[in-house]
Amino acid sequence: MINEIIKVIGRFFILILIQVLLMNNIQLGGFINPYLYVFFILMLPLNTPKWLLLILAFLLGLSIDMFSNTAGMHAAASVFMAYLRPYILELLSPREGYEMNHKPTIQHMGTNWFLSYAGILVFFHHLLLFYLEVFRFSEFFSTFFRVILSSAFTLLLVVLSQFLFTRTKEN
Repeated sequence: MINEIIKVIGRFFILILIQVLLMNNIQLGGFINPYLYVFFILMLPLNTPKWLLLILAFLLGLSIDMFSNTAGMHAAASVFMAYLRPYILELLSPREGYEMNHKPTIQHMGTNWFLSYAGILVFFHHLLLFYLEVFRFSEFFSTFFRVILSSAFTLLLVVLSQFLFTRTKEN
C-alpha cells in the first residue's frame, strides 16, 4: 500500500516536470499541443474514491497552470476529466465488472478497452481546455480540429507511456 502511494506521488511529480519542461515547448503547426500530464488521472487505481480523484486532478491541473500561466484552465479541464472518469469506467465496464486490484492499463484491460477509455477522457479534457482557451465560438471548427489532432497525439503518447511506466507482468 505504501509502495503504491509512493509510485503515485512520484508519477505526479514526474509528469508535471515532463509537461512543463518538455511538452509545453512542443507545438506542431499550432494545431498539436500534447498534454501528457493527463496520464496521471488515467492511471489512478480503479478503486480511487471520487473525492480523492477530484482533489488530485485539481492539484495536478493547478500545478500545470502555475507553470504555464493559464489561470485555471488546466485545473478546470483536469477536474472535468476526473469527474467523467467514473462514468466512463461504468460505461465501459466488462459484464463481470472490474477487479478492484487491477489498474486501468493495456496489460490488465486490453488494448481496445484502454483506447476507448483513454480516448474518451483525453478528448473531453482537450475539448474543454481548448474552448476555454479560445472562449468564443467564432473559431469553432479550427478549435475542434485542434482538439482532434491534439487528442490523437496525446493518446499516442499515453499509449507509449503505458509501455514505459507500467510493467508487463501481473502485480
